[in-house]
Amino acid sequence: MARIFLSPPHMSGRELDYVREAFASNYVAPAGPMLDAFEREFERYSGIPYCVALSSGTAAIHLALKSLDLNDGDEVWASTLTFIGSVVPVVHERLVPVFFDASGETWTINPTLLQEEFRAAAKRGKLPKAIIPTDLYGQSCDLDAILTAAAEYDVPVICDSAEAGGARYKGRHAGCGAHATIFSFNGNKIITTSGGGMLASNDKRVIDRARYLSTQARQPAIHYEHTEVGFNYRLSNVSAAIGRGQLEVLEERVQRRRDIFELYKKFLDGLPGLSFMPEADYGRATRWLTVILLDDELFGASRVEVQQVLESVDIESRPVWKPMHMQPAFAHARHIGGAVAEKLFDQGLCLPSGSQMTDRDVERVATIVRAVQRG
Repeated sequence: MARIFLSPPHMSGRELDYVREAFASNYVAPAGPMLDAFEREFERYSGIPYCVALSSGTAAIHLALKSLDLNDGDEVWASTLTFIGSVVPVVHERLVPVFFDASGETWTINPTLLQEEFRAAAKRGKLPKAIIPTDLYGQSCDLDAILTAAAEYDVPVICDSAEAGGARYKGRHAGCGAHATIFSFNGNKIITTSGGGMLASNDKRVIDRARYLSTQARQPAIHYEHTEVGFNYRLSNVSAAIGRGQLEVLEERVQRRRDIFELYKKFLDGLPGLSFMPEADYGRATRWLTVILLDDELFGASRVEVQQVLESVDIESRPVWKPMHMQPAFAHARHIGGAVAEKLFDQGLCLPSGSQMTDRDVERVATIVRAVQRG
């Protein structure tokens, strides 16, 4: 049987039409009409009025940070349960990351911990310069609670919605309302441009600044004039053409991922020691990945053992993100809490969830998981 991947790209066919159009126009460059159209279409879809398409979600976080008044050694608070791309730009800017534990109810950053640490930080006289909460596995963080806590101290929020394209929070798109929001179109996301990202904001100045910096901070002169150093972060016109075709089927892709989750739940629900990532009652998660927790004592096997058995039959699965405060690269970073994230990492396993999976594929994966439990 063909290998079942965790979350492979899923083309609709329409992408090739847009790519042909880009080739016919000869805009095979990091600029062009496809790029402009992709940004406008994403603005309409997300409801966030200003967007700039970039080479990655990490680049988007970097440029979001560049919109702030930062100094070496300033603190930036972030989710500990996340991919390292969320916080690499913090280090690149010579800032100090502080990691916050997840909530057991949502698996996203715990707003209560943020509120408590804000009070402590205000007493110390050292507030953070930004917060970067992560929308995990397609589930929005409790953004309003975070925004309320941050607004009291005038701290901007950069929402890492890399994994949450198509997710909803209280009726609006995930990340809508933050100072800036980033999205990823990496090859493993629900929609892809092969590699790429988007920075979105309600503040046009944030996006104008990011667009300028993303093209090497070139001044509007006929020669190459630079008054400051920028970055080569712009998405290409051809990649944007792929993105346009993908965006047209995003709602279908989200629905299929949610259907896959329900199938897994049908086949696996009720097994002792097995539970699923919860869905917060404030929104619609995309279920980018279906994630299970395995209590090895009750289930009879650890997530490592289940992963190894799946891999032995050519089925890809992955552990939950290893918390940032456990990473050797951040061994000296301060962290607030951590027990919840550590448990999720210890017990969590991401099952294959690609929208091209058939019902039979899902049943095959679930049957193998059940067989390990019976052993």
